[in-house]
Amino acid sequence: PRAGGDARAVFCCGFQDVKYCCDDPHSFFPYEHSYMWWLSVGALVGLSIAAVVLFAFIITVCVLCYLFISTKPRSKLDTGLSLQMA
Repeated sequence: PRAGGDARAVFCCGFQDVKYCCDDPHSFFPYEHSYMWWLSVGALVGLSIAAVVLFAFIITVCVLCYLFISTKPRSKLDTGLSLQMA
């Protein structure tokens, strides 16, 4: 641990090129920090594709609902039966 730092920070954490002291023995990753950059770029691409698909689905549902509502007949259909009070 560094002078004046936490006495429990006896483990090396971080990445191969960016290291720091911590108290968790499982926080060291044997990769360079740029590895995380590629993971975040992949996550952004995946989320962007998912957002476009969701947006297209919502637009399709809205258009289909509009077409369903706008093509319904305005008046009731005549069944040919007239009900009269006796």
